[in-house]
Amino acid sequence: MNISKACYSHKLVIGIDGNEANQQNRVGVGQFAYNVIDQLEKIDRNNSYTIYLKDKPLSDLPKERSGWKYLVFGPSKLWTQLALPFKLFTQKEKIDIFYSPSHYAPRFSPVPTIISIMDLWHHRHPEQFNKKDLYQLTKWESYSVKQASHIITISEFTKREIIKFYGLSEKKITVAYPGFERFNLKDNEGVIKEIRERWKIEGDYLLYLGTLQPKKNLVRLIEAFNILNTKYKIQLLIAGKKGWLYEKIFELVKEMRLEEKVIFPGFISEEEKPYLIAGAKAFILPSFYEGFGIPVLEAMSLGVPVIASKEGSLPEAGGKAVTYCDPYSVESMSEAIRKVLDLNEKQRDEIIGEGKRRVEKFSWEKCAQKVLMAIEGQKRKHV
Repeated sequence: MNISKACYSHKLVIGIDGNEANQQNRVGVGQFAYNVIDQLEKIDRNNSYTIYLKDKPLSDLPKERSGWKYLVFGPSKLWTQLALPFKLFTQKEKIDIFYSPSHYAPRFSPVPTIISIMDLWHHRHPEQFNKKDLYQLTKWESYSVKQASHIITISEFTKREIIKFYGLSEKKITVAYPGFERFNLKDNEGVIKEIRERWKIEGDYLLYLGTLQPKKNLVRLIEAFNILNTKYKIQLLIAGKKGWLYEKIFELVKEMRLEEKVIFPGFISEEEKPYLIAGAKAFILPSFYEGFGIPVLEAMSLGVPVIASKEGSLPEAGGKAVTYCDPYSVESMSEAIRKVLDLNEKQRDEIIGEGKRRVEKFSWEKCAQKVLMAIEGQKRKHV
């Protein structure tokens, strides 16, 4: 069903900031932005879209067609502050509403604007951010929230955070749960074997996949793993790019002499990611805080048991299919890992089955439908 026609018959001209989607290695907000834009092009042929960019669109973005075009312009420096507002005010073809699938809206806008917020970790722990980045994040986010006609977020948890920190009415916020990629793996055993050989994985392994930064709670994960190190013949893979304040993670591995047991493969390509997940004995996401937790869905869809923090939004993603731990307790984390490693075949199959049923609740198409309903709903208020 074309949800646009079902919800709102008048054709709109919708502008979207596509820059977060227009990057090679997409994580977090970039992944959200790309998939929402990709799905909007597929599900909505009633409205017209202009995607605003600093650079020419990457080849995997939707192709231009009638009702879907890209507008590339600069200067790129302070683009949302200067170039974008100037374009919105001066362009001949006017738009009805502007959507930014990130925290930042154009500094000034002649039309109603909608933004998306993934999480507000920087409000809870500003000390974990570079001062320059924190200043821009908080100042630009603040004006964007204040001028936004509506806000889209990715979990009920983050919705409560927005209400808490910005004092907004819940009616001004729409929750659009993210989806995840349905992987189609080919030659599983061959690719997984090659991955094992490359990173010297000798047997079973636990996998963390994400940015290496303090909120991911990797120091406690290593400490929890160390408790189990002598009892279980297993390795821990901590995969992902280095983020803010990552050094302590590597230092701890050296201090505990776990260099052969804890492996750091670095950034994992989208092509290799599903194979790395599929080969794991268990996937673990011990974060203090997550806006949602797409990797939890990816792991469950691949038949891998998941261990996750009970904090933040992760229970919204995992439901009853995940083994939860207290992220502030090393003992709780090690016990959760032990519980999963000790599952018999029947218990493991039951958890895997529960996870595969759980992930059917989430898709990028459903997410984009919620975004589109929010966009059209706001326009109705302004006509």
